[in-house]
Amino acid sequence: MGNSLVWLLQWPVRAAILLLITRLPIGVEMVNFPIALVSALVISLAGTLLVWPLRLILSPLRMVTTLGGLIPVGFLFEWLISILLFGFTAWLIQGFRLRNGLFSAALGALAYSVLCFIALRFLGLEVPLLRGS
Repeated sequence: MGNSLVWLLQWPVRAAILLLITRLPIGVEMVNFPIALVSALVISLAGTLLVWPLRLILSPLRMVTTLGGLIPVGFLFEWLISILLFGFTAWLIQGFRLRNGLFSAALGALAYSVLCFIALRFLGLEVPLLRGS
């Protein structure tokens, strides 16, 4: 299956996961499914377009805190990028709200990343080497 078709099939799955996250007691609020569709699209596009610039900006800090890669905490920087993308999307989309601010963004981004990874792998819709969550 082509990557374009896979991305198209991922879109409603990611939106459904966003709605599922609103059921968790972490302060993520979504008005309805159409807002979830738009939010999933923005998170994916922002992740695709902004992840490399964010990695570049954060790389000096990452090199210092990981001692050049000797301490395996690189996943924390990936999580930080996910938090920024999640928060940016909530700021941008009316109807997507983070009631508890950074706390909701951190837990929402973590839940979204983990649930998307599991669901997309289970459905056979993962796209390797691309970042959309």
